[in-house]
Amino acid sequence: MAIINDFEFHKPNDINQTLLLLSKLNGKAKILAGGTDLIVHLKEELVKTENVIDIKGISELSKIKIAEDNIFIGAGVTFTEIIESQQIKEKLPILWQASEKVASVGIRNRATVVGNICSAVPSLDSAPALLVYDAEVLVQSKTGKRTISIHDWFVGPKKTILNHDELVLGIKIPIFKHAGVYEKLGRYKGEDLAQAGIGVLADANRNYRFAYCAVGPIPKRMKKLEDFLQGKEISDKLLEEAAELIPNEISPISDIRSSAEYRTHMMKIMFKRGLQKSVAILKGGRS
Repeated sequence: MAIINDFEFHKPNDINQTLLLLSKLNGKAKILAGGTDLIVHLKEELVKTENVIDIKGISELSKIKIAEDNIFIGAGVTFTEIIESQQIKEKLPILWQASEKVASVGIRNRATVVGNICSAVPSLDSAPALLVYDAEVLVQSKTGKRTISIHDWFVGPKKTILNHDELVLGIKIPIFKHAGVYEKLGRYKGEDLAQAGIGVLADANRNYRFAYCAVGPIPKRMKKLEDFLQGKEISDKLLEEAAELIPNEISPISDIRSSAEYRTHMMKIMFKRGLQKSVAILKGGRS
């Protein structure tokens, strides 16, 4: 299918040129990084734009920077690059697992983590991991930089807090000792959107964090569940009690891919499975 929407194509050499373009074009431009969403949307006429700004060639945006207490993932870093990073596998296992479950190999080779959060679809796989990690999104406009908590980033289905003249530079994620998993419900093996997804994090002090995707209009942390389990030793009985809180944390819909009832049922199962795995990892056992 061809793209029939006419637009001007821009390929800036650096971040400053990109910011000048965004300011000049005043909201009449789309950023092209991996393009796995944008190109499809342009072909299907779901999106129309007067300008496309290609940032793939900006090397500053394509780096993973590992510091003592955080990891910075640039806006051009693909899911495949995340998967191939041993440091991310060891230090951010939930994000690493989520990256493995994004679509297909071909998509992962082009799609970026930043592009994933900018698409802001309710089922995006990277969100639960970033939410339980309390990640921060670094953005810049012609007038300056700002840092946005991932908890403030999503404002509605396919909507973010990003202004039209701002460029996402990358995502900053703190490093700390923990164990965790990402559980995803899909219809079949291979490329599929999540019907439901949950990120589970646990640490040695019995702090627990949970975040979901695909079972609400925006990805979110599950605070009631976290408060209920705070400081407690996990047992089968406690897991059953905690799972009954999940229907009050989520608001799934019924659509062509799944019913709301099935999503809720599977979220309970994935929550219990994910927390059992995480606790087993903390204790040195096999997940």
